[in-house]
Order: sequence, then C-alpha cells, then structure tokens
Amino acid sequence: MPKGKEQDEAGVWNFREVPRDAIVKAKIGAALEGLSVKAYIIKLVEAHWQELEKKGLLPKSK
Repeated sequence: MPKGKEQDEAGVWNFREVPRDAIVKAKIGAALEGLSVKAYIIKLVEAHWQELEKKGLLPKSK
C-alpha cells in the first residue's frame, strides 16, 4: 500500500455484462428507498456480509 493511503479510502469497481433486468431492479429498489444505486448496492452487500458473519463464514468486521 502506498504511503499516505488510508485503508478506508474508496476504490473503483467497474462491472461489465450486468443483466439489464438486474440494472432495472437495482434502480427501482434504490428509488423506493430514496437511495442512489451505489448506496443501495452497498446496503445490500453489507447486510449479506452481516449474515455471513453471524454464520461464522466471514470474519467479524472491526
């Protein structure tokens, strides 16, 4: 890791070939919750990680 970089610094992910149906559903779900698509997907992923932590399949976050 380069000097001065914090561990919590955001990174960039680009996804290709995402099914159109998944894109539409993500946009609808985000709109229903008043979130951006990015915030909505992060919320879903973090909830899934919490489930995996409870099952002991993923190390507990700090």
